[in-house]
Amino acid sequence: MMKTNISMSLRDILGKEYTDAAVNAAAIVGYGNKEDLSALADEQVAFYPAPFAARLDEMVDKIGTQIAPAFETNVHGAPTNSFAAAYHPESSPVFGFGWYRVGQDGRLYAVTKSEHYHVPMGHAFPGYRLIDNARALGISNATHNNTRGYITRLCERELVRCANGLKKDETEKLDAILKSTEKHVLNRVINLETGSLACEAGFKMMLSKFYKLDKTFPTPKYSGRIPVFFIMGDYDNGRLANYHGTTTFAQTLRDMWPELYGKYESAGAYKVVPVAINDIDDFRTKYEKYNQGEYKVAGFTHEIILMNYGGIRLTPEFLHEAYEICHAGDTPVMCDEIQSCMWYEGMFLFRKYGLNPDFVVVGKGFPGGQYPASKILLTAEMDTLNQFGALVTNGQEELASLSYLITMEFSEQNSAEITAVGNYYESKVRALKDKYSDIIRDIEGLELLSAIVFHDIDETSVFVKKLSAYGFDVSAQLYKAFCPPAALLKLPLIASKALIDSLVGKMELVFTEMTAAKK
Repeated sequence: MMKTNISMSLRDILGKEYTDAAVNAAAIVGYGNKEDLSALADEQVAFYPAPFAARLDEMVDKIGTQIAPAFETNVHGAPTNSFAAAYHPESSPVFGFGWYRVGQDGRLYAVTKSEHYHVPMGHAFPGYRLIDNARALGISNATHNNTRGYITRLCERELVRCANGLKKDETEKLDAILKSTEKHVLNRVINLETGSLACEAGFKMMLSKFYKLDKTFPTPKYSGRIPVFFIMGDYDNGRLANYHGTTTFAQTLRDMWPELYGKYESAGAYKVVPVAINDIDDFRTKYEKYNQGEYKVAGFTHEIILMNYGGIRLTPEFLHEAYEICHAGDTPVMCDEIQSCMWYEGMFLFRKYGLNPDFVVVGKGFPGGQYPASKILLTAEMDTLNQFGALVTNGQEELASLSYLITMEFSEQNSAEITAVGNYYESKVRALKDKYSDIIRDIEGLELLSAIVFHDIDETSVFVKKLSAYGFDVSAQLYKAFCPPAALLKLPLIASKALIDSLVGKMELVFTEMTAAKK
């Protein structure tokens, strides 16, 4: 499970021709002499050096203890009421490295939720020093849609390669895929800022089969029919189990803005239909109902692991059959991997499942917390918007794309280790379920992305409070009706056996205390 340290330079990751061009321009402008700039471009940066990894393991026994003086401040910002209510100043970051955060209270916290899923490499990942080297060469971050830089174009190409399961040397196959117009072949990328906007772009492309983007567009294929969106339903046949962003449209998919959605539905603008979790019969029955007459199923949108609904994992069998139904009925499928991307061998969980979606939404994991940089991968068939249909001024940021490339390099060269550490952690947590089955109802999720499901809501809250008091970042999901009460964890990819053993050891201590309290 020991991570493989790799060392790369900017020239290694970006190629000789581009790096030479950047060095030449920097020298002409006056950033330094050409020899020194070339040396910077050629500097070999260790992504995960042994001393860094060793220091992380050495600090494990100090998790939850105060290791620095507390930072006292009267600066609390200007939050809205809801943000103020959720604020925990004691654990706000003063310093971070690896899987640790030092809070304002001076305590050492383990970020076992990966700072809400967007730091798979932890804090201060040494490989991201290549971003600093790029800045020192004058490589600009800001650009625009019409001037997409080389690094962003290279990142797009690499995303398509990995999404199609190709190796680096399979350039001819990649070139063929990029030119393909076949169905369900992911070969286009739209660069956006947030997962919400990436999902919104997918919804727009689904809607474009029913409505014109503007008056210059031809009559859509399904003009006059009511678009029906299939989303994952909750255990009360409601819509609370899905989460695809914070745009108004996406929020109507999960029972928010009910009066507004009611007007859209009654006017026949669109309809949202929840499908039962892992119930293919329910899916098939509803598809047959809503893919005829005045209705047409416009799209099926899903996560693979419902981290906003008890961490429930959709089964491969359910998804494969649902995809077959959708593909046969001309319904595009959008796989939302904002939560799951980068946490598995191959970087995409849909590949581990063997799925062939029409859209894949990625973010959070790929830029490693360095930049907000989400993207949507799509097929030639679904390339139906003009440039302004899914436009974000800052979506093409060059250094954000470089952060993608760095994360992808480390992940690709550590694929076996990622699987091994995930399996080790999952086996340890499942052993706890067997031992404390009177408290733990189930273990959901997959590998490092996990949810401990409890029999009782109050016990979930007690567990989270106790484990958090020991310095491990974990949250309770108790706010949705009919949602299984669960504690959510998502360990960084760099997690070691020492961190996992420490976390599971503290979990067992908490479960022992809870068992004793019940007697």
